[in-house]
Amino acid sequence: MSDSSNDPFDLAAVISRLYVYPVKSCAGVRVQEAILTETGLEFDRAWMVVDAQGHFLTQREFPRMALIQPQLKAYEMVLRAPGMLALHMALDQVEAPARVKVWDDEVSAYDMGAIAAQWFSDFLGTPARLVRFDPEHRRISSRQWTGGVEALNQFSDGYPLLVISEASLDQLNARLAATGAAGVGMERFRPNIVLGNAAHGSELAPHDEDRLELLQIATAQGAVRLKPVKPCARCPIPNIDPATALSSPEVGDTLQGYRQDPRVNGAPTFGMNVIRLGSTADHLLQVGQAVDASYRFG
Repeated sequence: MSDSSNDPFDLAAVISRLYVYPVKSCAGVRVQEAILTETGLEFDRAWMVVDAQGHFLTQREFPRMALIQPQLKAYEMVLRAPGMLALHMALDQVEAPARVKVWDDEVSAYDMGAIAAQWFSDFLGTPARLVRFDPEHRRISSRQWTGGVEALNQFSDGYPLLVISEASLDQLNARLAATGAAGVGMERFRPNIVLGNAAHGSELAPHDEDRLELLQIATAQGAVRLKPVKPCARCPIPNIDPATALSSPEVGDTLQGYRQDPRVNGAPTFGMNVIRLGSTADHLLQVGQAVDASYRFG
């Protein structure tokens, strides 16, 4: 906590990790920096795998998606998976317009073509296509949770950013260890921004992100203000080992034991969905940047 009586913030932290998930429900990419855009981190959930009817596919039905590893390069995305040749796709090219379904939203997209469709169909063992979000489409996060703020996202589950603290994962791993289970990595929880302790100031408590009203990140382009709006209710995906795509219940069972959240009808939660406030100009987020935060009261 700052010693300055003029400081409106209660907590000092830093960005300890950044993750981008180019293809929804495939592996993430840990990065040292990422551009924060109006819809979240650049290229985050910009692509999605759909079935023959245009409905989205995830690790919930196809755990093998965890083994698909994207790599972002200057002009292309490269996808790799066990037993498959690498799939190269130019970042600035799409094919035919499409309409697809993610949860209850029908959105405009672009089909990525026959080669990508065959690659995903072969690996998943079911007819599948890859689509890219249409940047002209405005997919709006639930106003019920954003307090009326118009927050845009692409193919995420509903919000532009997910924030988790290192302290929250440490507590979960301590609880797993107490049951004789192995600890797990942050990758299972698919955050965009991970908060760690600042060099000076009080340490983050587990799930401090649940209690924050506002986060402010100092960037070269100016301060960015973020607002946590909805606890992230957890489905079975955190049970899936991202290295093997095998599922076991200990993570979900442990969360069920101490993280049932009345705000989302008693579902276990881990992390907070976050929106931007104010300017939607692009900002460069970097690991190590200072994050000031204020607690929510009342």
